[in-house]
Parts: sequence; C-alpha cells; structure tokens
Amino acid sequence: MIVRFLAALLLTFALAAPASAAQCGGNFNTFIGSIAREAQGAGVSQAVIGQAFAGLAPDPAVMAFDRRQRGMFHSRSFEEYARTRVIPARIKRAKALMGRHAQLLARIERQFGVPKELLMAIWTLESDNGGGDMGKLPVIRTIATLAHDCRRSELFQRELIAALQIVQRGDLPLRDLIGAYAGEIGQTQFLPSSYIKYGVDYDGNGHVDLRHSVPDVLASTANLLKVNGWQAAAPYGEGTANFQVMREWNRSEIYRKTMVLFAEKLSE
Repeated sequence: MIVRFLAALLLTFALAAPASAAQCGGNFNTFIGSIAREAQGAGVSQAVIGQAFAGLAPDPAVMAFDRRQRGMFHSRSFEEYARTRVIPARIKRAKALMGRHAQLLARIERQFGVPKELLMAIWTLESDNGGGDMGKLPVIRTIATLAHDCRRSELFQRELIAALQIVQRGDLPLRDLIGAYAGEIGQTQFLPSSYIKYGVDYDGNGHVDLRHSVPDVLASTANLLKVNGWQAAAPYGEGTANFQVMREWNRSEIYRKTMVLFAEKLSE
C-alpha cells in the first residue's frame, strides 16, 4: 500500500474545517450522534447514515498506526526513495498500459492538459495501476476513529461527512467504501473530500467510481491538477509552476520528484 504523506496536507485541510464541529473525545456514540446530525444537514439521508453508522466502534489498529506514523520521506533521500519505487517491472507495466489506454489518455490530455506520462506515474506509484493494495479498511470506521481523536478532529469530521456523501450520491456502495489508514480511496488514493470535489464520471455511467473505473480514475486525477492551476504544455520538473501545483497531490518534494522521474522514464 502507498501510505500518503499527509502531515502538511492535513494542516491545510484543518484550516478549512467547519466552525461548528462535533465535540471530540468522550463517549463515541454521543460523538457519532452529533456527526449524524451534521451529515443530515449536509444532505445525507437518514437511511445512509443509519446503514453507515450501525454498530460503529473505534478501530484501535487505526489509532495505533496513526500515532506511530512518521513522514516516510523525512529520513530518506530522493535517491533512496526513488530507487525502491521507480523500478523496471513497474516501468514495463506502465508502458504496456499506456499503449492499452492510448486513446483514453490522449482524450484526457486534450481536455485537462496533464501529460499521459505523469498520470501513469501517479497511477503506478499510488496503487500499481489498481493491481496493488488500495487498502482493506472500512473507510467510515477508519475516519470516524480519527475524527473522534482530538488531534485532527475537525479535519476528519469533514472527511467523514464527505465519505457519507459518496454513498449518498451512489458513487460507491458502502461495501466498496474501503481504503487505507487515513481513509484514502481508490486507485490513486483520494481522500473523501477530494473524491467529492474532483471526481469525474468519465465513463459516463452516472457514477464516479475511483475503485473500479480506469477512465474515472485517470480523469479525476487529471482534474485535481487542472483545478489547482496545472498549465498545459508546460514543463513540470522541479522548480516549475506545475511542480508547485503537484503539491496539491503530495506535499513531499521527494515524492513529487519521484513522480517526475517515473514520468521521464515512460518517455524514454
């Protein structure tokens, strides 16, 4: 599983969190009741809330992981990190998939301006193109656990309501709302709020499915970059404006440099 480097990202989202947050800590069921009322106010039906919160309890494994997590890039150089991620087998598979999805990638590049090589790099690094571990944890339970904890409660309360909205919209059924240790979902690991904000129904079936639909996954990834200022046909290496836009994908400079290196290898 690709564990995303969240520290600065979480701070950014926390600054935009709602002012009227449920009281963290204390009785978990009381806390969930407050979230349920906020979710109803955000347009989530009682049926979805009842299904999602039935029998809900905190996940001690999520809390243990969160408390011991350190930035994976802090103690490693770019060269050390990239050496374990930009490997021949991944490059070979990504090149083959570029050929298989050539028309789709060309269409997305025309519409959103994001090069196919960079999209393939992100898709590969995040989940090995959907064939890797996208996480096995129930997203509602994971995010509710983190929201109840008082360190970043307002951030994860917002993510919890966004996760409920994914179900409300019919994008994913609750049984498919599974993800990683911070609630990231799908083949390019979107937090629920990003799923809601940037998700694109690119296969035209009426749902944004970032777990199963390759068109939706790639177009949504490109849309995130475009909305945040991506400049089409411009360079995106270190020091460029597009490299800064990529901070919206991942704050770590080492990770972004690895994305660029992978994309460059796909161009060779």
